[in-house]
Amino acid sequence: MVEVVPVPSKIVRRKASRRARTVVATAPASCQWPSGTQSDVRSGERMSREGGVRRREVCLGGAFSAALVGIAKAQGAARQNEGFRPLFDGVSLKGWRQQPRSLTRPSLGSWTVQEGAIVGGQDPPGSGLGSYLVTEEAYSDFELQIEARPDWPVDTGILLRTVPQGNVGFQVLVDHRPHGGIGSFYGNGLAGIHAYNYAFSAERNEDGRLARLIPEEPSEPTNRIPLDFAAPVELFLRTWKLNDWNHFRIRSVGALPVLTTWINGERISELDTSKIAAKGWDPKAIIERIGRAGHIAVEVHDNDRMGKDRWWPGAVCRWRNISVKTL
Repeated sequence: MVEVVPVPSKIVRRKASRRARTVVATAPASCQWPSGTQSDVRSGERMSREGGVRRREVCLGGAFSAALVGIAKAQGAARQNEGFRPLFDGVSLKGWRQQPRSLTRPSLGSWTVQEGAIVGGQDPPGSGLGSYLVTEEAYSDFELQIEARPDWPVDTGILLRTVPQGNVGFQVLVDHRPHGGIGSFYGNGLAGIHAYNYAFSAERNEDGRLARLIPEEPSEPTNRIPLDFAAPVELFLRTWKLNDWNHFRIRSVGALPVLTTWINGERISELDTSKIAAKGWDPKAIIERIGRAGHIAVEVHDNDRMGKDRWWPGAVCRWRNISVKTL
């Protein structure tokens, strides 16, 4: 009896035997067989005998190897998503509340759902009036996953452990505008601490689309503090996708939390807020103000002294695939 075993671009025929069995195993794409084994270079096969078991190792082509790598990545992503539950259903703002940035300027902003994404903008466009979109639930220790696609220029961010109005808490910066930081941290109403190692301006194409981000030294007059970890700016520039969706993974753990951000799988920033020594930073007062658990929010900024560079008339930020895992 002849048994036919298909392999990529090659048919290998083997005879069944009651005295010996054949095992087919993959070998590295380089096909550098150890010395002392029988091999067929033309077919990319090696025959060997181990413990009475006849082995046939097949050198697999690049396409098949790439497929195996793809499967491994997909399995890794599935493990990473274990324990997460969605915060956004893709069709409505259920579970979220619109809040004004200030009670003296009570705009609730423009928050809609379009093509499976939350779209935030000023209301009316160009008015200079921003707002927050805040979760109804509160969280203590958690990981958050969220994808963002901001226009240029917009000043937005992701707030953690925030109060119900959304205006006091720790912010992951998405300052996608001149001299802004991305993936680092700011203390909204928390002594104005600003932890970022680099900022960006931008260059546009003739059609107005963003062509590249240009790194620069932080220059804003804020209560700047050092990060515990910052990825090199060269890594950030390789990681960030221009004019596209970017995936944020954010972890917050502790009463005065350790905050960590990853963008598109790369760790970008980390800050241990329990170690902060800065003007106006009172750890006890901070905990009393935000509590042990807080809400999650996304932001549309007002236009202040920066004018249109803070938020361009008609510009928006989009958010999708939002999920949380409690720790």
